[in-house]
Amino acid sequence: MNNMEHGRVSKTQIVVVGGGAGGLELVRKLGAKYSRKTHDIILVDCNLTHVWKPLLHEVAAGSLDANMDEVGYGGHAVRWGYRFFHGRLETIDREKKQITTTPLMDDEGNEIISRHTIRYDYLVLAFGGVSNDFGVPGVREHSHFLEHRADADNFRQRLLNACLRINHLHSMGDSEAEVRICIIGGGATGVELAAELHNAASSLQTYGLEVFVKDKLKVVLLEAGPRILPGLDPELSHTAHRELEQLGVEVRTSAAVTGILPNRVETAGAEPLAADLIVWAAGVKGADGIQQMSDLELSRLDTFVVKPSLQTSQDDYIFALGDCAYCQLPGSERPVPPRAQSAHQMASLIFENLVRLQKGKPVKDFVYNDHGSLVSLSRFSAIGSLMGNLVGGRMAIEGRLARWAYQSLYRMHLIAIHGYIRGIALIVIGRVNQIVRPKFKLH
Repeated sequence: MNNMEHGRVSKTQIVVVGGGAGGLELVRKLGAKYSRKTHDIILVDCNLTHVWKPLLHEVAAGSLDANMDEVGYGGHAVRWGYRFFHGRLETIDREKKQITTTPLMDDEGNEIISRHTIRYDYLVLAFGGVSNDFGVPGVREHSHFLEHRADADNFRQRLLNACLRINHLHSMGDSEAEVRICIIGGGATGVELAAELHNAASSLQTYGLEVFVKDKLKVVLLEAGPRILPGLDPELSHTAHRELEQLGVEVRTSAAVTGILPNRVETAGAEPLAADLIVWAAGVKGADGIQQMSDLELSRLDTFVVKPSLQTSQDDYIFALGDCAYCQLPGSERPVPPRAQSAHQMASLIFENLVRLQKGKPVKDFVYNDHGSLVSLSRFSAIGSLMGNLVGGRMAIEGRLARWAYQSLYRMHLIAIHGYIRGIALIVIGRVNQIVRPKFKLH
C-alpha cells in the first residue's frame, strides 16, 4: 500500500494490530468517527473471530458455546467502517512507517496469503501477551494454555475424551478410574477454571455419560505464593480458597512447580503429582518473537514500554495498549495491571489522542481508574471488590451481588464493541439463549 494513490496523497491510515477487547473497541470508535473517504482504518489479527478472553475458561469447560458468542471481524468491519486483514505481525519498519505480516498458511502448510506490507500513519499495538512459563522445563511441551479460542476448544475436547474414557471404564466395572486435572496458577484464570470444571462434572451425567460420577473428576489447583488470588484482599482470597474446597477442588499454596513431564507435575519439596490434563495459567509476558519485531523499547517481560500518553517510548506515531504494553505512570510503584478494564480504558484514551494528534492538539496522559476485581466461581458464586479508588477504598462483595456484577462486565464489553443499540440487543438475545440452549457443549 503506497503513500500515493492516483497522484494524490492517500488517506490517513490507522492500523490496529490485535482484535482483543481493546483493539476491537478502538477500531469500532475510529470507524464510527471517520469517513472512509478520508481515513483507512485497518484491523490486523491472526484469527477470524473474537471471543472475550475472560470467557475462555467457560469455553474450555464446555459451559459456553463460543460459536454463539464470538464476533466475526469481517462482519464487524463492514458494520463499523473499517477493514479487516487476516494476518500475524512479523516486523515493524519505523523508518518506512509500515508493518509486515507473516505468510498465512493452511493446515496442510500451503500458503494462502504471502508475506504482506501495510503502511501506516499511526500504528496501535494491541495483540496481547502469552503465558509466562518462567523457564520451567516442560511447560510448553506438556501443558495446555488458555490464550486463544483454539486453546480452549482443544482442552475441552481432551477433557471430554478423558471423561468418556472414564465413563467406559466405570461401565466395565473399574470404579476407581478418575480424571485428574492439575491447574497451575492461582490467579483469576486458574481459580475460575477450577470452579467451572466442577460445574462441568455436575453436568456430564445429564448429557449422556450415565455412569460418570462427578467425584471422579479430580481438580488440583497449585499456587506458588502463600495464597490464591493475590490481587484481592486476603479475606476475599481465603473465602475463594474455602469455596473452592467446598466444591471439591484441592488447593495447594506455596507449591512452586519445578518441572512438567507427560502426565506428571513436579513441585519443590513434594511428591510428583499425577495428572491427565495440565493447564498452565501462571502469569503473562510479551508475545513470542516480539524482540525481533522492531527496535522499540521493551520491558523485562517483553512488553512495549509506553509513555503516560500510551505512545511508545521511542516513537510517537506508535501506541500500545493492553497486555502487550508496559505502562508505569508517574508516582506509581507498579505498572498498570494486565486486566480487561485496563485495555478498555487505554483504548478510550488512545482514540482520544489519535483524534487530538490529527487536529494538532497536545495528547493527554492516561489515568488508570481501578474499578476493582471480580472472580467468578462458575454459576455457584463470585467474589471480588468494587469501586476501587472511585470512593477512596474498596467494597468487598461476594455471592449473588458479585455474580451479577461479574456478568455486567461482559455486558459492558458488548456495548463497547457493538455500540448501545446492538449491544443491548445482544444482551437480551444472550439471556434468551441461556434459557433455551443446552447448558453444556459436548462437541
